Amino acid sequence: MTPNPGRRAKRLDTSRDARYPPTGRLVVDASYADDTMTNSPIVISGPASWNRIVLLDRLPEPVPHMQFALGDWETIGGTSAGKALGLAGLGRPVLLHTLFGDDVEGGRVRSALESSGVRLDHLPVTRTESHLNLMTREGGRVSLYLSAPDDPGTPASDELEQAMADAPAIVLDLSARSSALIPTALAAGRPIWTDIHDYDGTAEFHRPFIDAADWIFMNADRIGADPVPFMAECVRGGASVVVCTLGAEGAVALDERMLPVRVPAEPVEVVDTNGAGDAFMAGALDAHLAGATLPEALTAAARHAASVLTTRHLHPSLDELIPA
Repeated sequence: MTPNPGRRAKRLDTSRDARYPPTGRLVVDASYADDTMTNSPIVISGPASWNRIVLLDRLPEPVPHMQFALGDWETIGGTSAGKALGLAGLGRPVLLHTLFGDDVEGGRVRSALESSGVRLDHLPVTRTESHLNLMTREGGRVSLYLSAPDDPGTPASDELEQAMADAPAIVLDLSARSSALIPTALAAGRPIWTDIHDYDGTAEFHRPFIDAADWIFMNADRIGADPVPFMAECVRGGASVVVCTLGAEGAVALDERMLPVRVPAEPVEVVDTNGAGDAFMAGALDAHLAGATLPEALTAAARHAASVLTTRHLHPSLDELIPA
């Protein structure tokens, strides 16, 4: 991967010389400190959905058979909803740009998010995104998309453009809508964070997100036995930091020093693994904005991810908001 000429050059958040001296301790200058001290929200663009979770002892085999569920429930879903809930729970102001419809599911999504302190900037669609997730306690998952709204193609509003320009960070999650907003986010000149999930190293849809982002998060499900070579390729291509979560083995990160930084997973009794990766990224972003070093941010991320493993929702704040 060659350096991307479209990536913003030497922004404050990506200046390794200015912010990461040989000690590895973050140095915050006055202009960056001003960002972290304002009430400007982190802008997140991406999916929010209403899901049914079915817990199984094993994922179904591809043959006709009968299988009994260990439990099932409905809850809010969507990778961007998870990150927004996590950041709001950590006290960060958040603006979530997403799509949902004027239907029962959309009303539930709106209520859960707004009641948790997430500001919404939503575009109306015919039907709210909805999934049927088959899960195991070990984290295995098959997601069946019952509805997936198309990007309506509406240009970013003046309000959204201003929110991006003022944001301490912009999170662009994988979606057609977020893909269309990449030029707007780049023009805003703020640090871009993205989550490419189980990227396999070849899918073309992910490439614009990888090329635009300063911080890239992913998991190791499909990248191969060792994710570090791909992570190094991303850093050489212009990313500031690449983080790969490894499930029960914790996570590994790489920055321009090309020295892998590892953090173990926090021990916890797992109730449900949905949203753990989103919580990890939210914890890292919160700590990074507070001035943490990379190892400190990863430790905070692992701790925050553990907090959502103890609930069957994307965040513990939903336990009282969504009836059992």
